[in-house]
Amino acid sequence: MMLTSPPHNPIISPVPQSEPPRDCPLCPRLVAFREACRAEYPDWWNGPVSAFGDPAARIVLIGLAPGKHGANRTGRPFTGDYAGELLFATLAKFGLARGTYEARVDDGLELVDCAILNSVKCLPPQNKPLPAEIRTCRQFLQAGVAAMSQARVFVALGQIAHQSAVKVLGGRLPKARFGHLAEHRMPDGRMLVDSYHCSRYNQNTGRLTAEMFEAVFARAVALRDGGG
Repeated sequence: MMLTSPPHNPIISPVPQSEPPRDCPLCPRLVAFREACRAEYPDWWNGPVSAFGDPAARIVLIGLAPGKHGANRTGRPFTGDYAGELLFATLAKFGLARGTYEARVDDGLELVDCAILNSVKCLPPQNKPLPAEIRTCRQFLQAGVAAMSQARVFVALGQIAHQSAVKVLGGRLPKARFGHLAEHRMPDGRMLVDSYHCSRYNQNTGRLTAEMFEAVFARAVALRDGGG
C-alpha cells in the first residue's frame, strides 16, 4: 500500500491518551534513525507505532518495538513482517482476531478481546533498544496499561517485554523470572504469561514453534476465562 507524504495511518489506537506525538523527541538516537528512515523511505510510516486492538480487551500483548519492514513501514504492530504471520494466525485460531490478515494496515483485520502494546514505540537500530530508551518509553506503556481497564491477562513477547511488563504491573523482577510459558501473578491479581518472541530468528532456529506459541495463548485464554 502506498502512503501519502506525510503518511496517513488509519489505525485508531485503543488508548489514544497514552500515545506519544508523531515527532516524539525523547530519545535522540531513535529520532536520528527515524529521520534517516524518513529520508530513505518517505512513503513509510516512520513514526511511533500506536497500540492496536480492542479497548475493552481482557488479554493484552506486550511486544518489543516496531520492526523496520513491519510496523515501522505500515504503522500497525506486527503488520508486514515475518513475526506477524505467526502472531495473527495464532490470535485467529483462539478467537482473538477477526478478518483476514493480509500484511496491510487496511486489510480490515480486527482484534477481539485482545490488544497489542509495545515496550518501545519507535524503531531502534538493529532491533535493539538501549536500556535508557526502554526506560524512557516506559511511560507510554504505563499509560497504555493503565487505560486498558478490563485487561486481566498480559502476554509478554520476549525478555525485554517481560521486564517492562513486570515493572509496569508493579511486580518485582527477582521474583518474576522470564521463561517461555512462565506465569506470574502481579500484586493486583492480574496475570502475566511469558513467551519467546515470535521473531523470524526464533522461528527459524526452532526456539519457538507454532505449537509452543499456541500453548501460550491457550493458557492466556484459560486464565481470562477463570482457569487456575
